[in-house]
Amino acid sequence: MKMRTNNCKNRILSCILVFACLFILLTGWLCFQLNIFDIRRVFDLKSGFILQSNKLIKDDVSHKKDENEDLEMFPKVSKLSLVMVGDALFHSALYEDGKMEDGYDYTKMLSVMKPIISSYDLSFYNQESILGGDGLGLSSYPRFNSPYEVGDAFLDAGFNMVSLANNHTLDRGEEAILNSVSYWKKKGIMFHGSVASSEERNQVKVMEKNGIRYALLSYTGYTNDIPVPKGKEYLVNVYSEDQVRKDIEALKGKTDVILVAMHFGEEYSFEVTERQRQIATFLSELGVHIVIGHHPHVVQPVEMIGDTLVIYSLGNFISAQRGVEKLTGLIYSVDIIKEESDEGSKVFLENQRASLTYTYSEMTDGYRHNFKVYPYNQLTENLLLNWKDYYDQYMNIVLSNRQDVEKW
Repeated sequence: MKMRTNNCKNRILSCILVFACLFILLTGWLCFQLNIFDIRRVFDLKSGFILQSNKLIKDDVSHKKDENEDLEMFPKVSKLSLVMVGDALFHSALYEDGKMEDGYDYTKMLSVMKPIISSYDLSFYNQESILGGDGLGLSSYPRFNSPYEVGDAFLDAGFNMVSLANNHTLDRGEEAILNSVSYWKKKGIMFHGSVASSEERNQVKVMEKNGIRYALLSYTGYTNDIPVPKGKEYLVNVYSEDQVRKDIEALKGKTDVILVAMHFGEEYSFEVTERQRQIATFLSELGVHIVIGHHPHVVQPVEMIGDTLVIYSLGNFISAQRGVEKLTGLIYSVDIIKEESDEGSKVFLENQRASLTYTYSEMTDGYRHNFKVYPYNQLTENLLLNWKDYYDQYMNIVLSNRQDVEKW
């Protein structure tokens, strides 16, 4: 009986040991399987994260690219700064004052103005006395001819736009004009108003700076009763509505801004004539952005006709005429703004500023010398007595129709 009981206990213990071993084996197998699953799961999660991260990076790069593309569609703004002065009218006293042993040098006369002029992108003046060169013989009023060194001095001072059409263009005939045109062509700047052939006259001349295309046209209403040679009308641009309309039409689509230099008005008059206003209005209707007037040798008012800036007369920039009014000129600056978008481009004018210049000279033994052009804000009583009164007088004329122009 006792032996049977012991056998039963042994069997139970054996079963327990078998079940325990099986449990341990099964648990180990399950753990092993679960660890593999976890590793694979972690790997899959990491892979998914890496794939997802790469997609996010690509999406981010693509998004940034799209943002850049969108930025390019926003208005693009370009700017050209422009400064304008009046006539360079060289008389005998000026010729003599710049005479050197081996030629002429007029750079000192413009030395004070040079830092101002050269700070602008575009700088305009009117070459009143033709540059036919001293080989033809220099001459003063009433039939002018100037040496090439006059142009050299203006280029040195920073001028890069010049008008050649005025009442003195024909003073010394065709040879002087051809010499003048040859000189300016070599300088590579914007000039207009006089050329050497009909082919050149019909060429469209456009230049570009700072992403803005610009063109200058130049006309005169007078030739001092000197007839233009028949068949050679290209020697000087005499104003006519038909010719101006044709010239401006040829520029459409090729330029962003059109400037027209007009030699018009009444000499030594501060008043604008009805004819000047009629021409300015016509030019505005044709889409001209700025009308630059000269001929009166004194300053005249500035006004806006629609979106067109009209400067009726800049007066003299440098001359040897007598009288403060003839030695005073207007210096006028403006920013030309071009705004581009997916809808096209438009041009408008900003930051219009006005001041005056004065041609100073000294008198010794009846001879005038040491000519130099000064901005009014650098004058002293020694250079021009009561200069502040003159400044107010002439600026009141210039800005009589404008209250929004800054003085400087």
